[in-house]
Amino acid sequence: MGATLQLVVGLPGVASIRRLAPSCGGAASSSSSRKQRCSCSVHLSPRQQQQQQRRRRMRVLVRAVETDATGGEAEAAAAPEEPPSVDFAFVSPRLLPDGTPDVHYRTACGGQKLRDIMLDGFIDLYGPYDKLLLNCSGGGVCGTCIVEVVEGKELLSPKTDVEKELLKRKPKSWRLACQATVGNPDSTGQMVIQQLPEWKVHDWEK
Repeated sequence: MGATLQLVVGLPGVASIRRLAPSCGGAASSSSSRKQRCSCSVHLSPRQQQQQQRRRRMRVLVRAVETDATGGEAEAAAAPEEPPSVDFAFVSPRLLPDGTPDVHYRTACGGQKLRDIMLDGFIDLYGPYDKLLLNCSGGGVCGTCIVEVVEGKELLSPKTDVEKELLKRKPKSWRLACQATVGNPDSTGQMVIQQLPEWKVHDWEK
């Protein structure tokens, strides 16, 4: 049983995913698929929206300094600007017990392989292949580090010849995390990444 997840615009001009709102009216199943079809979606909470807005805005702290009546002066001090970064929402292939999506949020600098960002953030990438000798450790040979790029594909490098060969029978939104580079060190933006798309129990509705 699964659900259909929807993409919407959360922050101004920035597409985001929404937390699942269980407003399902029923289930539709077929002989080839038993996934539940729900008019449900994933939404960033107001607190998460505020956190992301703070990441993207330079915060300037202005401190007024009182002086004597003969010379009114004010001193402004700027807080250090936060380095450019990319926000990630990694969606687990399985839902939580209450039916909501299991989403893990991370922030990382661009210019890195998606595989490195996920492993550094302790995000499950390999699933059943996360054992010694069951994957090629980023060599681009085994094809086990597959992810689905739900949002933010423009931030990734073009598909390599390795990806084109190993994923030629897969959906166009699927990528190999060991081959995909996320932008450059100056990149900013937001990405929604579906982990282990071959085992997901829900569908994405755009």
